[in-house]
Amino acid sequence: MSEKSQKLLSLAQQLRLYKPPDSLNNPTRRQNGIPQSAKPKTAAVLICIFEGNDGDLRVILTERSSRLSSHSGEVSLPGGKREEGDADDVETALREATEEIGLDPSLVDVVTVLEPFMTKYAMTVVPVVGILFDKKAFNPAPNVNEVETVFDVPLEMFLKDENRREQEKEWMGDKYLLHFFDYQSGSKMYTVWAITASILIRAASVVYQRPPAFLEQKPTFWNGNPDKAIDT
Repeated sequence: MSEKSQKLLSLAQQLRLYKPPDSLNNPTRRQNGIPQSAKPKTAAVLICIFEGNDGDLRVILTERSSRLSSHSGEVSLPGGKREEGDADDVETALREATEEIGLDPSLVDVVTVLEPFMTKYAMTVVPVVGILFDKKAFNPAPNVNEVETVFDVPLEMFLKDENRREQEKEWMGDKYLLHFFDYQSGSKMYTVWAITASILIRAASVVYQRPPAFLEQKPTFWNGNPDKAIDT
């Protein structure tokens, strides 16, 4: 393995000190509104950052298989539901990344966990941030039953108002914006949107220590909503 990048070493040191704001990491707030009959569901995703050939920070994404019954063909972060044998969210994210794209957990230096996001279907999604110091050691091996393609994008694009579209939505009186980021890789155009886009906006904001250049206006239920019931 070649010498570790100073940029990535500095980033790792910065992210290990990260603590989510209390307003975004309150378990009571996140669980409020979920019916008592609802079985808590948790998933974890891996935000795997590496340094590109041009020195930019990049993140690994997948295009979900067209064979899947839900969210087929959509762009997502490697990840999935927590299983009974998983020790914690970090183990879930690393296990799923191994199963989906063949990423060896020993190559990933997990540096922090961001505040969880909650879907309107009571699924809590925990973003785990890891750094891939040796990108050349990773040879993508996508599981054809789950993943169509493995690709990467510059993390900073989720702070820029370029190649971005938005759509105003409303759910139970809560108005919010859905963001769509288009990215050309080779001959194919990918679109990152919905909760994946929001997670990456948050990750980029933490990494670059600045807010996005556009109004985010994410749905309140993604960080829990104490005022509205959540249907299951």
